[in-house]
Amino acid sequence: MIYFKFPFNEKLYSIDENTYKKSITFYSFDGLTQLNFKGNIIEIDSTEFEELIITNKHLPTTENHFVEETKNEYLHTLEHIIQVIVDHNLPKLVYSRRKIFKDFILVDLKESFKNLCNAYPNAFRYFFNDGKNAWIGAFSEVLGKFNKNTYEFETMSLAGTLPISESWSEKEKEEQKPVSEYIKNILKNYSEDLQISSTYDHISGNIKHLRTDFKIIIKPKDLENIIHQLHPTPAVCGIPKDFCIENIKAFEKFPRELYAGYIKVETEDYIQFFVNLRCAKLYQDSIHSFIGGGITAQSIPEKEWMETELKSEAVLKNLVIL
Repeated sequence: MIYFKFPFNEKLYSIDENTYKKSITFYSFDGLTQLNFKGNIIEIDSTEFEELIITNKHLPTTENHFVEETKNEYLHTLEHIIQVIVDHNLPKLVYSRRKIFKDFILVDLKESFKNLCNAYPNAFRYFFNDGKNAWIGAFSEVLGKFNKNTYEFETMSLAGTLPISESWSEKEKEEQKPVSEYIKNILKNYSEDLQISSTYDHISGNIKHLRTDFKIIIKPKDLENIIHQLHPTPAVCGIPKDFCIENIKAFEKFPRELYAGYIKVETEDYIQFFVNLRCAKLYQDSIHSFIGGGITAQSIPEKEWMETELKSEAVLKNLVIL
């Protein structure tokens, strides 16, 4: 079972499961796991959806007894990470944690998904339960969008996070710059005609990010290679990629699983790749919200903690507890 909505599109879609065509694939952060939903993409009648009853009682049971990272543990680890960043002169390293919510007996997941859709109209929004894994999420970062007819490829650099009311500091600006440089250096190898927008604010619910857009004409055979080069971007990993991945494995308490991976969705005219952030893994007795932040030499641990708390609200504040 999967339900989803495309950015700026309030039509509800699912998969008919009558063909072997892979229409939607979820890729884990490390690329070792893929969850495939096979079948044609179909629009779901809203009346039919309203009649469904979907609660946490339909979810898988917790297979591991995860213990949430405390604030003190997080702050202590962040001090070590900042020292690694300083010692190796890193532009950025992304560190994440799980916020585990258990204060419920019954959750209406259908209404929770509807809330998430309403809160993030510019995002790819989804909810699925394949019997073994159940996730929900909404995020507006596009890893790639390929037009099958014109061969135009679009992507974006999205980094830096603040509440909407606050003004950008040098920390956020310096965090976003290497993401844009990373993307530019990859794409310029495929065409000299690379279009780059100015940097502007990108609103995502209760927070904002700095965003720069990229457009380029590519050969269809190069699409998968470009995606593999882009992922994981500095926005979810850091720079340099391999060094940051090793430190993520060393410092993070939990495996990221599908968090900070990407979602591939193929339709008749487009192949789209969405970054899987602002997401949570769902169990009968707990909801694991995955949240992270870009750490730089200028990072203040207390402020980084508050940023992750703010990001966790994307899913948790939209839950409908019965």
